[in-house]
Amino acid sequence: MEEAEFQEILRTVRAYVREVVVPAEDVIEETDEIPEAIRRGAADMGLFGYALPEEYGGLGLTTLQDARLAIEFGYTTPAFRSMFGTNNGIAGQVLANFGTDEQKKRFLPRMATGECVASFALTEPEAGSDPSGLRTRAVRDGDDYVIDGHKRFITNANWSTILIVFARTGGPGAAGISVFVVDTDTPGVTVGPRDKKMGQRGSTTAEIHFDGVRVPSDRLIGGVESAGYAAAMRSLARGRVHIAACCVGMAQRLVDESVRYAASAKQGGTTLGDFQLVQAHLGESATDLCAGRALVLDAARTYDDGSDRRIGPSAAKLFCSEMLGRVVDRAVQVHGGMGYMHGVPVERLYRDARLYRIYEGTSEIQKIIIARRLLAEERG
Repeated sequence: MEEAEFQEILRTVRAYVREVVVPAEDVIEETDEIPEAIRRGAADMGLFGYALPEEYGGLGLTTLQDARLAIEFGYTTPAFRSMFGTNNGIAGQVLANFGTDEQKKRFLPRMATGECVASFALTEPEAGSDPSGLRTRAVRDGDDYVIDGHKRFITNANWSTILIVFARTGGPGAAGISVFVVDTDTPGVTVGPRDKKMGQRGSTTAEIHFDGVRVPSDRLIGGVESAGYAAAMRSLARGRVHIAACCVGMAQRLVDESVRYAASAKQGGTTLGDFQLVQAHLGESATDLCAGRALVLDAARTYDDGSDRRIGPSAAKLFCSEMLGRVVDRAVQVHGGMGYMHGVPVERLYRDARLYRIYEGTSEIQKIIIARRLLAEERG
């Protein structure tokens, strides 16, 4: 997409987020739902398929454009991005990069319009940070596969149309994992109740159980077994750049909220912003924000040109999620007691921010990925 056209999309999304979604944050928080009008607005802007290929109805944005857009999404409640995030990211990219032509034609156009919502069913009770240990199995039976297993913390499971399901078709370890497209209403698929989370209200996660779920062999993504682990890792790498950008967007919101409060609130007749220790909080957060923005945009560029699709995404996700933790903590401190009160944006954002250091690879896992890659490069 040409830069001028993308700039128009960026302006439209920025205005929608700040003029429509931000004013609805309290409603989303209290109801734990995204209003249908906001969902329709996102679909009308093409947000359910902005990262999907143009030939299948998406906008075909690059990773860099995705990151710039995600910074705008990050400015408001994470539930807004979560609504269409799996279609564009970890679920949609598996189909776009590894699906057969028939699978792409069948699913991607409906995902791009928002008619079809896909969930990424990888995580299990005993296989989170290390998906190679997953236990869900898919056994070939004639022209079908029969899937049995249990998934946990699956985003959008409660209202998804299809599930991108990772299951073991071979032996132990990464090499034995395959990936399937499973309709959520297939007999034997049971989606549990919505999880009650610390934050990020309005986004949904749930457990999924597979009990003798029979799917035809044409639902094996790519038509070959044992491609699941590679598909998961590639999708997660790009997804980490996206999540890092969301962290930058939230950090920008927190800096804005902190500066606004410090410039107007008073203690003992003195404006908070006149106290040097408050100024120190603002200065540190603004510097963290600048560093995170620069890192995530650089990681997106090197992902697009293929020069770094391992260290860059992990470094960006690690730094930006940890950076956000520092910024949100300072924001609450600047607000003082008000920052601990329900209904004040920084209190909600404090709870929302904590999850970014966990999903799509914990901070600890990112450190291991970076170190192992560095050592592998040194050893040749």
